[in-house]
Amino acid sequence: MALPDPAPVIELIEAFRRSKTMFTAVSLGVFDRLPATAAELAPALSVHPDALATLLDGCAALGLLTKADGVYSNAPVAATYLRSDSPQTLRGYVRYSDEALYPMWAHLDDAVREGTPRWSQTFGLNGPIFSAFFRTEQAMREFTLGMHGFGVMTSPAVVAAFDLSRFHKLVDLGGATGHLAIAACERYAALRGVVVDLAPVVPAAQEQIALSPAVDRLDAIAGNFFEDVLPEADLFALGQVLHDWSEAKIAQLLRRIFDRLPPGGGLLIAERLLNEDGVGPIPTNMQSINMLVCTEGKERSPSEYERLLRAAGFTQVEARRTGTPRDAVLAIKSPA
Repeated sequence: MALPDPAPVIELIEAFRRSKTMFTAVSLGVFDRLPATAAELAPALSVHPDALATLLDGCAALGLLTKADGVYSNAPVAATYLRSDSPQTLRGYVRYSDEALYPMWAHLDDAVREGTPRWSQTFGLNGPIFSAFFRTEQAMREFTLGMHGFGVMTSPAVVAAFDLSRFHKLVDLGGATGHLAIAACERYAALRGVVVDLAPVVPAAQEQIALSPAVDRLDAIAGNFFEDVLPEADLFALGQVLHDWSEAKIAQLLRRIFDRLPPGGGLLIAERLLNEDGVGPIPTNMQSINMLVCTEGKERSPSEYERLLRAAGFTQVEARRTGTPRDAVLAIKSPA
């Protein structure tokens, strides 16, 4: 009997090498300084020229760079997502993946044994990850703008997954740069939007709002959605928020939202959705493991979200796949 193809195992053995190649190139600032030869670039980056050429050749083999007559240039995918000056940049999230996630994933076995995140083990940090790891304004800003790149890719599809035209005011809780509220207000001409996030994040949201044609219908304010009085709204949004938390905290937050909504009001959730049996899509399973390593949360299936939402009081719940890294769930509070 023929042996099975070992390619899936070999690809997984080597997968971290590909990630770390890109991480290192981003960390060094390679993509911001091209086109150039390795010899030209090495002094500017304070690295060994031959070693840099090896790294650049690897990036070219991965499709991130092109090489002609010894000159390396960004491929379109790198120019769009890996340069720091691109509106769609994912550089901040790449840096976060390199500096935070990569070291913590080395302790995945302990996370599975204990069922707890690895921040303390890896970095000696205690407390919520967002306040502990992002200790400087620049670190928070770079991560936030990195997540903005994902938001630009996904939020237009999320707000288009359902007809939201009946709603008048959207409050996006933990809305970061406001990409979801911006996409919603740009799609629905009568909708007003408010982004609520921690004070250090608000300036980044204000910057992005100022660039939107819907700027006159958007605002960003500081707030803690677990503690502060929620703004008045007939539609709340949670974008990649629920997957961070335990079910007890999710129940608390959903109930706060439900109690604040008027009859007929709604909650729009943007999260990766697992298949009902918990197996697939692969990126969602990998993100769920990432949540195990980083937070007290996980990714969930449509029925799991429906259970949580109905327990909070919502009577109508519908989930839809968007074809992007974030899917959509809409929950409605019963009309009076």
